[in-house]
Amino acid sequence: MSNQVEPGSVGSVAAVPGPAGLAEQAAFVPQTPVIPVSYPKPFHGRPVSWVAVSTIMVAFLIGGFALIFGPTWWLFYFGLGLAGLGGLLALATNIFEDWY
Repeated sequence: MSNQVEPGSVGSVAAVPGPAGLAEQAAFVPQTPVIPVSYPKPFHGRPVSWVAVSTIMVAFLIGGFALIFGPTWWLFYFGLGLAGLGGLLALATNIFEDWY
């Protein structure tokens, strides 16, 4: 990107007075030359990241159903432990570097 702070970075475009005394730019001057850009293929995460997220989602479902269908506290705590295990797996595999 060009240096936009330095004077004269836009070129020789002069400001002309417009309606109500506002200055308008006389012409559009592109900041960068027209260069064809190739984008990388879409990146949708690694398989280990999907496993970590799926583990956490299944754990929340188990814990939620355990709370709905009766006082099965052992199943709720199993879901809580499974969510913690999925979270540790996500952190260990550096899941936050998968975004684009």
